Amino acid sequence: MDQALHERLHLMLEQQRAAFDRDRLPTLAQRRDRLQRLLRMTATHADALAHAMASDFGHRSRHESLLADLFTVESGVRHALRHLKRWMAVRRAPTALHFLPAGNRLMPQPLGVVGIVSPWNYPYYLAMAPALAALAAGNRVMIKPSELTPATSALMAKLVAEHFAPDEMTVVTGEAEVGKAFTQLPFDHLFFTGSTPVGRLVALAAAQHLTPVTLELGGKSPAIIDRSADLGRAAERIAFGKLLNAGQTCVAPDYVLAPKELVKPLTEALIAAVRRLYPRIDGNPDYTAIVSPRHHARLKGLLDDARARGATLRPTHDDTPADRRLVPTIVLDPSADMAVMREEIFGPLLPIVSYGHPSEAIAHVNAGDRPLALYWFGEDKAARDDVLARTHAGGVTVNDCIWHLGQEDQPFGGVGASGMGAYHGVWGFNTFSKLKPVFLQSRLAGTALFHPPYGKTFERLLGLLKKIA
Repeated sequence: MDQALHERLHLMLEQQRAAFDRDRLPTLAQRRDRLQRLLRMTATHADALAHAMASDFGHRSRHESLLADLFTVESGVRHALRHLKRWMAVRRAPTALHFLPAGNRLMPQPLGVVGIVSPWNYPYYLAMAPALAALAAGNRVMIKPSELTPATSALMAKLVAEHFAPDEMTVVTGEAEVGKAFTQLPFDHLFFTGSTPVGRLVALAAAQHLTPVTLELGGKSPAIIDRSADLGRAAERIAFGKLLNAGQTCVAPDYVLAPKELVKPLTEALIAAVRRLYPRIDGNPDYTAIVSPRHHARLKGLLDDARARGATLRPTHDDTPADRRLVPTIVLDPSADMAVMREEIFGPLLPIVSYGHPSEAIAHVNAGDRPLALYWFGEDKAARDDVLARTHAGGVTVNDCIWHLGQEDQPFGGVGASGMGAYHGVWGFNTFSKLKPVFLQSRLAGTALFHPPYGKTFERLLGLLKKIA
């Protein structure tokens, strides 16, 4: 590691740690002020941030940036401002009968300095959503955004420096070497959003300092079509969920599981839905480009591999985009050995896997890593509940896609290979807090009866406790 880089990062961390040591429990007013500055920063510079994201992607739908990157942060901040006083309050906890009249409390305390490593696909939201939770909890924050979105990262660094002191929140820009060094810092908590393979490396780096981690990863999130589903409605909602940000979304439906006899009508319904949402691909301002030539080539490679292994490819349009926009393509008859079925797609390609009995769809999901999201479409409540009970996923949306991600009153996070830990709303506050248990002993404590010297009285009391505890 470059020694100058190492020293620079450690100096930034120590500056924040020293500030935290001077003020270990920021007041409600201090935290609200930081959140309000984040809200103003986001609202005031929304257009500039959307422009920077469009520059990084080659083309990115302005409306998608305003909704998915900026509104989501504003909504999260407003939710935190409404509930922060209650979140910060010392919480009563039940006390066992034999400890009365003593009492239990849970005292939320900030952890210290939080490190956040954010990805390129939603470069503002996935940096600032965990940051707002960390600020609400009273922490100092260092952010390392993706090097694949340099314009957005540079603008974030500039805006944060204008709205926050360096010892409150700061953004560290740079290439992969900087990111690697960043994850090796002894933070009080490290929050990472990205791919599962990189998440494993982040966890290993954090383990050197026993730094607790939250990993928001990804995986192959399925959409299951039940025989009771309205195909037209399901197709429209899957098309939206798949093509938001051109499929470059961690909770996008990665593939569809559909009854054999419904594959053909579903395919036609999907193509029709995509054409309604995006009448053209080339030059369409609503349709986002693939972030880089390397990612564009990777997706093309997935299609070439599927074609070579016998899949049927159904492009939704005849366009030949002049830039990195990629025509949405349905992949029929995919086999398990195809790369498109082994890798997280992260683009506008949608394999459809057929099944006979619903248990086959459940078995297919359970045969792979636990996904970040699962989508189920249908009206049969018993079939729905069977899928919910017999599969694991980080989160579920029923009869739609994506929207569980937007719930501030629900936790968001993965399970197994799709991540660990959760945030949003109070779950984000708790992630970046130590809920310190405090036992308040009474002056009239009966626990003195358990002090030595031991004898018959001790044994009788212990026998009584076994009956009532």
